[in-house]
Amino acid sequence: MSLAYRLARYKRGLISFWRLYKQNKFGMVGLVMLLVFVFLATTADLIAMLFGYKFDELVISVTSVGTITPSALFCAIAYGARVSLIIGITASACSVLLGTLIGMVSGYIGGRVDEVLMRITDFIMMLPRLPLLIVLAAVLRGGGAALGLSNIILVIVILGWAGTARVVRSQVLSLKERPFVEAAKAIGASDRYILFKHILPNIMPLVMTYMVLGVPGAILSEASLTFLGLGIDISRSISWGSILYWAANPIYGSTATAYLTKPWVVISPGLCITFLTLATILMGYAMDEILNPRLRRR
Repeated sequence: MSLAYRLARYKRGLISFWRLYKQNKFGMVGLVMLLVFVFLATTADLIAMLFGYKFDELVISVTSVGTITPSALFCAIAYGARVSLIIGITASACSVLLGTLIGMVSGYIGGRVDEVLMRITDFIMMLPRLPLLIVLAAVLRGGGAALGLSNIILVIVILGWAGTARVVRSQVLSLKERPFVEAAKAIGASDRYILFKHILPNIMPLVMTYMVLGVPGAILSEASLTFLGLGIDISRSISWGSILYWAANPIYGSTATAYLTKPWVVISPGLCITFLTLATILMGYAMDEILNPRLRRR
């Protein structure tokens, strides 16, 4: 099969997917909402420059929310969108990739390998997510240094792969009994070839859906850790969680917090987290409806 033929087939598949996707109203609403946040994230430097702010000035404004202006808050929201999208997309993709590999190996090989991997998966799934996130973040912080983006992503991935692995395993258990897999074995195809050439393409719709639906959890995890002071460096960086963190602390020279004096400082990042989470959920369900034959509208 030539490269040109493969590219043409993938192009036809994308065109067909887009034709079905744009007919889903909720999916289009989610896509538009996501594009708004992507625009804010990619143009955050330009937005700050238009309002006459430098990044360091915005960090100072966020850490002293009692004097923050609406324009400074808007610029900080734009920078926060960048952090949330980077962590959300990267952590979700890595979690799903790890879960897919473990699920494929567990379901296809079976036996003791399957038993060991599924017991580990069950152990991860039964643990309370937020308390364990806090513990892992505290351990990685070591001597008190703030977590970088890579460490936050690592923490989320460690706890985020198990659900995908369990679902992928169940699909592989079904697929490996199909005639086309048996035929591949009969002609001497290797296990690696069967896994990546026959089984993986058949579970890709499920994998892509889980990847999109995993973004909200990663975004909420980062915001939660940063709000608790265990995430990114809140004195040098800006995220939606850091805005909420400083808003919850007493304003300098006063016992009041921004929750009481300037509620819009709290409402703005909270609404952004809500809408970005909602956007990815709407897109995920739209993709599931399109890619899952049982849910596809006739």
